[in-house]
Amino acid sequence: MRIFVVLLSVALFGAAKMPAEQAISAAHRSLHFRTVDFDPGLREQIGQLGFIAGLSGFRALVADVLFVQAHVAWERTEWGRVLLLFRQVTTLQPRSILFWDMAAWHMAWNASAAAMRDSTQPRLALRIKAQREDLQLGKDFLEQGIKNNPERPQLYEALARLYRDKYNDHQHAAEFFEKAAALPGAPSYAKRFAAYELSHCEGRERVAYDRLFALYASGARERLPTLIRRLKDLEIKLDIPLDQRILDPFP
Repeated sequence: MRIFVVLLSVALFGAAKMPAEQAISAAHRSLHFRTVDFDPGLREQIGQLGFIAGLSGFRALVADVLFVQAHVAWERTEWGRVLLLFRQVTTLQPRSILFWDMAAWHMAWNASAAAMRDSTQPRLALRIKAQREDLQLGKDFLEQGIKNNPERPQLYEALARLYRDKYNDHQHAAEFFEKAAALPGAPSYAKRFAAYELSHCEGRERVAYDRLFALYASGARERLPTLIRRLKDLEIKLDIPLDQRILDPFP
């Protein structure tokens, strides 16, 4: 009888808490919270310490420790260790914008530059190959970070800068600056930068001109030197009638 009462109590308790757990799960999904799936393969990815931390609820603490270790590895230019540690950090704390951004910066900017200066590799083709691999790793971090934080503008902007500065890809740079600009909390310059990048895309000059002119017409605050120069260049390229052109503040 006692066993029956215990089993019945457990069943009733489980049935009672199920709606609450389902509501919490739905709320987490709506907020883009992604839990870590602690399958056996994850142990190899984040190490024994990270795996135990994830199971025991100390993910944030261990991630902070690993982040400090990654910084030390960067100072020592141990790029393989930097990559490993940031993979662990971002796996443990996928909702931290800082971790994704720093991981991408170290790989796409620091490691890629170091690859091209690697005096131990005399072959230029192999140095370029290593640089491209590091750029791809940085890009992968940003794309994964966006998947985990789709409502935050910072990583969209970082990916736009990567396309602009490292790939010279104005089309994708414009796309991600525009995505960043559409989100709450986006920097005020994101919309302007999107138009700048679009102005360098073949066949998109008219769209870029209209957007830049709209910014120019919105007030003196937007009439920055770069915006004005891009407008003047587009006026010539698009053969805008003289009476429709903006005044040149830099004669």
